[in-house]
Amino acid sequence: MTALQKIGQGLRTFAADITQGFFEITHNGFALLGLVVAFLVVTMTARPDLRQVAEVQLMGWLQERQVVPGADTELAAEADTDAVDRATASNPQDLPKQQAAVAYWLSKKYHVAAEPVSALVAEAYDLGKRVKLDPTLILAVMAIESGFNPFAQSPVGAQGLMQVMTRVHTEKYDVFGGKLAAFDPLTNLRVGVKVLQECIARAGSVEGGLRNYVGAANIQDDGGYAGKVMAEHSRLQQVAAGRSAPVAAPRTIPVAAPALKTQAPADEDKVALLVKY
Repeated sequence: MTALQKIGQGLRTFAADITQGFFEITHNGFALLGLVVAFLVVTMTARPDLRQVAEVQLMGWLQERQVVPGADTELAAEADTDAVDRATASNPQDLPKQQAAVAYWLSKKYHVAAEPVSALVAEAYDLGKRVKLDPTLILAVMAIESGFNPFAQSPVGAQGLMQVMTRVHTEKYDVFGGKLAAFDPLTNLRVGVKVLQECIARAGSVEGGLRNYVGAANIQDDGGYAGKVMAEHSRLQQVAAGRSAPVAAPRTIPVAAPALKTQAPADEDKVALLVKY
């Protein structure tokens, strides 16, 4: 056997030894990993509290490292995973059939997304049941007052979806954290419904309550406001009953400016002063 052959045989023997050692180490490593996994499974089964803590920590670790493919890295760094929980929106398909029909109709007529309108419709139905007001009346007031713009403001300070005069009804916002809550859609809706309920109770009728609501309690002409709301109320009742109703926006009825609109009334609890602009 030549020296070259001896060298080749030695190299082959060396490679075989290395390979065998690698497989033995790998096998032992997998066996050890299996033991560790089995130990963890038994431990988590015996200690549900440890399993829950581990799951929370794992989910937090995954969320911190989650990167949306193609997402802007700077935007991802500013991402707030709780933002969706703060959004005033819901899937209209999750609503009862009657409410979904109303939500889609309002979305189409007022050119607003169905998801936020669905959340408002659901809240109006819930509030209406609690305070014994027709939810379609609540939605009609909202439609006429702001067209579902939660940031609307009139020249005299009526704000939000229900165009509540924030400075007149500041105390009603105190329980929600202050007057800036007027721009939270659901809070504005709840305060507006409370004011509407008080106005109707004081006037003794829906039409009279609407005149109070718009600040025309002490004058005969409300500029057509009550009629406009009642007409929209009627259309919404048709939709809720499963009948068709025109989607085209009705002819605008200018709302007359009540004599009290430029200043808060002497008795601020008597009118809502929600003036359409």
